[in-house]
Amino acid sequence: MKFKKYIFLSFALFLTLSLHARQTNWVEVEPGIWKAVIGKPEPYNLLTASGVGPYHEGLTKLKPAEFPLSKNEITAKIIDGKTYLRFPLDRGEQLYGFGLNFKTVNQRGRILELHVDHYNGSDNGRTHSPTPFYVSSKGYGIFINSARYLKVYAGAAVRRDSKNPPVVQDRNTDPDWNPHPYSDGVEILVPAEGVEFYVIGGPTAMNAVQRFNLFNGGGCLPPRWGLGFTQRLERMTDASGVAAEAKAFEDKGYPLDFIGLEPGWQSKSYPNTFEWDAKRFPEPEKLVKEMLHKNIRLNLWINPYVSPDAPIYKKILPYTASHTVWAGLVPDLKTDSARKFLFGTLEKNKIDIGISGYKIDEVDGGDSYLWPDLATFPSGIPAEQMRQTYGLLMQRYTTELYQKRNLRTYGLVRASNAGGVSFPYVIYNDYYNHQDFITALINSGFSGVLWTPEVRASNLPEEWVRRFQSNVFSPMAMINAWASGTKPWTFPEVAPIIKRFALLRMQMMPYWYSEFARYHFEGIPPFRAMNLEPGFQDLVSVKEAKNLNLEENPYAKAITSEIKDQYMAGENLLVAPMFTGQKSRKVILPAGKWFDFYTGKYAGGGEVINITPGLDQIPVYVKDGGIIPMGKPLLHAPKAGEKVDLEIRYYGTKPGEYKLYDDDGETFNYQKGDYSFRTIKVSKVNGKLLGSISKAEKNKPNSVGKITYKMMTL
Repeated sequence: MKFKKYIFLSFALFLTLSLHARQTNWVEVEPGIWKAVIGKPEPYNLLTASGVGPYHEGLTKLKPAEFPLSKNEITAKIIDGKTYLRFPLDRGEQLYGFGLNFKTVNQRGRILELHVDHYNGSDNGRTHSPTPFYVSSKGYGIFINSARYLKVYAGAAVRRDSKNPPVVQDRNTDPDWNPHPYSDGVEILVPAEGVEFYVIGGPTAMNAVQRFNLFNGGGCLPPRWGLGFTQRLERMTDASGVAAEAKAFEDKGYPLDFIGLEPGWQSKSYPNTFEWDAKRFPEPEKLVKEMLHKNIRLNLWINPYVSPDAPIYKKILPYTASHTVWAGLVPDLKTDSARKFLFGTLEKNKIDIGISGYKIDEVDGGDSYLWPDLATFPSGIPAEQMRQTYGLLMQRYTTELYQKRNLRTYGLVRASNAGGVSFPYVIYNDYYNHQDFITALINSGFSGVLWTPEVRASNLPEEWVRRFQSNVFSPMAMINAWASGTKPWTFPEVAPIIKRFALLRMQMMPYWYSEFARYHFEGIPPFRAMNLEPGFQDLVSVKEAKNLNLEENPYAKAITSEIKDQYMAGENLLVAPMFTGQKSRKVILPAGKWFDFYTGKYAGGGEVINITPGLDQIPVYVKDGGIIPMGKPLLHAPKAGEKVDLEIRYYGTKPGEYKLYDDDGETFNYQKGDYSFRTIKVSKVNGKLLGSISKAEKNKPNSVGKITYKMMTL
């Protein structure tokens, strides 16, 4: 009996060692991206769900990268039908990512279960986009391509055989006893008998993020109108209310590019019929045409759950899950028939009459109402995997409806994941903490998603202004008034401030559009953490520095804590939002010179500054040599081919250069090369401004009208 037990244990050890040996066969699948496989990966994963492929051309333009880790220290094994992965961590190394977190930026030391869900106020891995990708401060990334619920110990578990074990402490006598001993590894449990995973090179953290985004197809490029201003109306607004809203914006001089219609546009919702309510919207095609004539588009709220009263109910029934949501059918989006019926109804009498896009709600979670993990789907995809990817599938197939019409869309969604980088959707939720919204905006740059700190309602005029200001410096400038009915002018005493920032959003469209182009072509997130900015001192190296003289270096003291209330917006802007009740704040300015966005005055560099801005400003700073192309304060985004005069604002003293992007702003023709980058150069010589822009390419889009140059720093 002992001999048989010995044989069994020897075989198990051999199997484990064999699997470990196989996973060390790294293959460079794209420049700077290496893939390994352990066991038998499941055929359905995040990349197969999204259907996207790498943007190879963008990846080849990045600087070469070496394999960033010791291959011998990356281990993988399969035990009891589960895959165990381990990646090494150095002392002082920090980790970022693991999805859309709302309270924390630094993730080292955390334990997470990456699980698509609505956010309930705790960074525990259950969130709208629990992306299984993390970035190291050492300049590399790790991506696990699994559609399962992953358990992550991000430097939070200590192995007995650790090469760098924690110091043993005696709690009886050590006042600095730490209940969380030092860990030198990231360990990830995948509940499957195999997985494919990737090591993504740098050499910087930003380069690793770029490679991840480009590997997932490159960032989305919204239509110009998507970067304008949107107002979502109260849920039972009718056609006359839509027209009245549009007229009020025009009469009061507030910009408006698209209007969102909430559940009341449908005859029944929760579950949905996906049909216009005949009383509230008797002539939807006429309404859409009237709005388009005013350069205003309409966006429709949906969730995918089918009412028994929906025309497609009986047809789609055989292709739905075993369980319902709000008594509505859950279409199995991995079956051709379910997609045909669901997306066919989203197209008929909606997209084909000019509806610009969708707001896709409730595809994230809520265990009390979503399908349970024991549900079954006709395609055979497990309920767990369906939950992890349902938001991806909804984004994928709605985007395809617009792609076949060669028209871009821009919408909202409640759930995403790795693979969704290129989809033109912005995440939102029902949570409403302003500070946490900004932290989420910061973390979105590590996760390949976009996030809007939307404005809904406020108790005070001050809160209304502060929320609105940060919303203007985000991927989607939106008031979501589905429940509150608020308007930009709801607080008359601050309406002039609100109008100025709404128009500023429109003036900055050339800048925002160019930054989103960089997201697509180069993989650089348009909104991102300070940790990715060159010149921003590493948090941990300062925190662990010996003999730190805080009197000589107050900058070091400021960044020993987590930075989650300021961020980079595009190439040249640093944004530091103000929150209700806050009269002053500290801003950390990276190395180099930084200048006030509004006045051009020198603000500082490589230091912490204390500022006391009035209610009429959100603190924004421009790096030395920064160029911000500004357009006119239009009420609607420019149409395709429309010429727009530009004012090129230049800050600081260092010569500056900027790539201004241009295409038709509405179609996918840029994917065929129908676009241009024009180089703007500005310098100051003997106190005089010298500016130039490269010539427009022949037979390429050119929406640039008259150009003037403005020296902001005198």
